[in-house]
Amino acid sequence: MSESKKNTAQCLCGSVKLHVAEINPRFTVCHCNTCRTWTGGPFFAVQCGTDVVLEGEGNITIFDSSPWAERGFCAKCGTNLFYRVKSTQSYNLSLGLFPTLQGLEMDMQYFSDLKPDYYCFSNQTQEMTEAEIMAYFADNT
Repeated sequence: MSESKKNTAQCLCGSVKLHVAEINPRFTVCHCNTCRTWTGGPFFAVQCGTDVVLEGEGNITIFDSSPWAERGFCAKCGTNLFYRVKSTQSYNLSLGLFPTLQGLEMDMQYFSDLKPDYYCFSNQTQEMTEAEIMAYFADNT
C-alpha cells in the first residue's frame, strides 16, 4: 500500500487504526435488523476491498454475525469498525470513520424491504430485498 494512496481512520479512543488503500465513494446503506441493532439505525458503509491494514488488532473484537459475514468493533470504546465478507475477506468500513471523504454518493440500499417507516432517504438508489440478498449469498458462499 503506497503512502500517497493510504487513507487512515481510527476508533474513538485511538486503540485501533485502519489504513485503507482504496475507498469506493459510492457508499451503501444496510437496513437489516442486525445492522440497525448494531448501529442504532441503518449502517452506512464504504467498500474498501481487501487492501486494509489493521493496527491494534488485539483491541478488535470480531462478531460472527451471519453465515457469510462478520463484524469488527473496538473492544475498548465500542466503535463499529467494519463488516467483512468471510469468503472474500472484503471490508465494508463504517462511513463515519472517514468524515472528510469527498464526492460521496449513496449507491445501494440492502434489505430495503426491512427499512422501517420512521426514516427515508430522498435520493434514488439501487435496492436489494432480503430475498435477493439471501439468494445472492446462497450462491456465493
